[in-house]
Amino acid sequence: MAVIVELTGEEERLAQSYAKIHGTSVEEAMKRNFFEMIEDEYDAAVADAAYEEYVKSGKKSRPIEELWEELGL
Repeated sequence: MAVIVELTGEEERLAQSYAKIHGTSVEEAMKRNFFEMIEDEYDAAVADAAYEEYVKSGKKSRPIEELWEELGL
């Protein structure tokens, strides 16, 4: 699949500088960063859903010191 992205002159210069600093092509830098962004947003959505489920469960957290004491640490 090919994607065409139109950049302004300033955006193109910035993208080229970024790619050069990281020793890669503009295309590879954009692809890598795009998928990192998707992964970060997915991880955040999963964490939000897990937290919401935790809150709805009514369970309560406890201080880590209690666990350490329970385990004899």
